[in-house]
Amino acid sequence: MESSELLKKVRKIEIRTRELSRQIFAGQYHSAFKGRGMAFSEVREYHYGDDVRAIDWNVTARFNHPYIKVFEEEREMTVMLLVDVSSSHLFGTRGMYKKDLLTEIAAVLAFSAISNNDKVGVIFFSDKVEKFIPPKKGTSHILRIIRELVEQQPEQKATSLSEALRYLSNAIKKRCTAFVLSDFIDTGFEEALRIARGKHDVAALQMVDRGELEVPKAGLVQLKDAETGRISLVDTSNERFRQQYRSWWENLLASQKEIFSRNAVDHKVFYTDEDYIPVLKQLFAGR
Repeated sequence: MESSELLKKVRKIEIRTRELSRQIFAGQYHSAFKGRGMAFSEVREYHYGDDVRAIDWNVTARFNHPYIKVFEEEREMTVMLLVDVSSSHLFGTRGMYKKDLLTEIAAVLAFSAISNNDKVGVIFFSDKVEKFIPPKKGTSHILRIIRELVEQQPEQKATSLSEALRYLSNAIKKRCTAFVLSDFIDTGFEEALRIARGKHDVAALQMVDRGELEVPKAGLVQLKDAETGRISLVDTSNERFRQQYRSWWENLLASQKEIFSRNAVDHKVFYTDEDYIPVLKQLFAGR
C-alpha cells in the first residue's frame, strides 16, 4: 500500500472510530470495564465502626495503638487486543471484509480505553505471535496501533488461538481486560482459554461473513482454503455436500458458544453486513 493511501485510510478509521468512542461508548465502556481490584493507599488510626479485618497488625504493634489499612479501587486498567491476522479474514461477500470489520472494532475499543485513561497493548497473531505492542497510553500510541492494524502483513496464514492465549498469559502478569478479535475458525484452544480466563477478564469478539455459512448453487467450482492453500473441486449443486458444509459451520459455532459459556467468557458475533455498534452496546450493557 502506498504511503499516502495508508495515511488516508488510517485517518479515515481514526476519525470514524474516535467519534464513535466519544459519543457512544465512552461512558458504557467505563461502567463495563472499570478497574475491579483494590489497591493499598495508606494507613490511619482505627476509628469506632471500622472493619477490624483491615487492621494492620504490624503498625498497630509498633505504635501500641490500632491502625487500619485504607484501600481504594484501582481505576486504571490494561486493555489487551488479541488480533487475528490469519488469511481467513481476507474474505467478504457483503458489507466489508472481516479484516476491515475487525480493524474498526479494535480501533473503537482502543479509543474507548484511552478515554478512560487505560493502557492499550496488542498481540497480532496467526499460527504464531506475529507482533507484540506493549501496553501504553496516549493518542500517538493508538494511531500506531491503527496503522499496524491496517498495514500488518503476517508471515503465516494459518490460525492458532492457543498460541495467542498462551502468550497473553505469560507476557501480561497484572490482570487485564483482553478482547480476542477473530473469526475463531480453529479448534483445541479451550485449555489455553481456561488458563487465560483464570488470570484475565477475557471477551471473545467473533467476525463472521454470511457468505461463509452456506455454499451457493454454482455447479462445479474450485475452492481454495485461504490458510492452507489447498484447492478442491466441488459440485456446489450437490445437496448432500451443501448440507454437510452447513452442518460443519453449525456444529463449529455451537461448539464455540459452549466453550465460551463453560469458561465464563463474554462472546458476541459481528456480521460483516450488519452495524457493529448495537452489538458492542450489548456487550457493554451485559456486564
